[in-house]
Amino acid sequence: MDSYNILVVEDDQDINRLLCKILEGGGYCCRPAFSGSEAVLWAEQYDYDLILLDLMLPGLTGEEFIEQMRRKKTMPIIVLSAKAGLESRVNVLKLGADDFIPKPFDNAEVLARVEAQLRRYKQFSRPDGEGKTVYACGDLVLDRESVTVTAGGKPVQVTAREFEILSLLMGHPKKVYTREQLYEQVWGGEFFGDDNTVNVHISNLRAKLAKASDAEYIKTVWGIGFKMNEL
Repeated sequence: MDSYNILVVEDDQDINRLLCKILEGGGYCCRPAFSGSEAVLWAEQYDYDLILLDLMLPGLTGEEFIEQMRRKKTMPIIVLSAKAGLESRVNVLKLGADDFIPKPFDNAEVLARVEAQLRRYKQFSRPDGEGKTVYACGDLVLDRESVTVTAGGKPVQVTAREFEILSLLMGHPKKVYTREQLYEQVWGGEFFGDDNTVNVHISNLRAKLAKASDAEYIKTVWGIGFKMNEL
């Protein structure tokens, strides 16, 4: 297994210690942080492969932390919180989180979700097997090698999960993907969420692209799923 570095942001020392123990037992290297402000300092000094984040934190809330990170970082962020209502889950996904684990959590599920996020993130952060690294749809350009997206000549800041979805759609522009297929391809194997998760990511991605260009890049095929528009 590659040595992955994970930032664990949880103000409860016992829970933080438990999470680090679970992850280190799975072969990961962990850095504990006990407030949002401390987490920002660590994230600015080092490049982490994944962040496991509580929402109710002193100094800086989890939601505020996500907003700050998404201005410059693309690593997966998994929220782990007792605020497990639908509104809270949708809100953090819109802000840029990649997954949500409700408390109380199952140890095996934490490891499985972390593994899935890292597997997909690393896969989409390097060139594909066919050697093609740049996709274009009209003035929308995605570069898989540099992990960048531009629309209308303007850079678009996307999360790791949004990048994976867009890369999949642009890599097969004529194919219509059902939500279930997107789950399997982007989330990697078994999917732990529901239909709303992929809908939120698509909506968030569309909103970001719309700020850079008036073109409608992603088409909804009603009753089926999503595909790239022919521009």
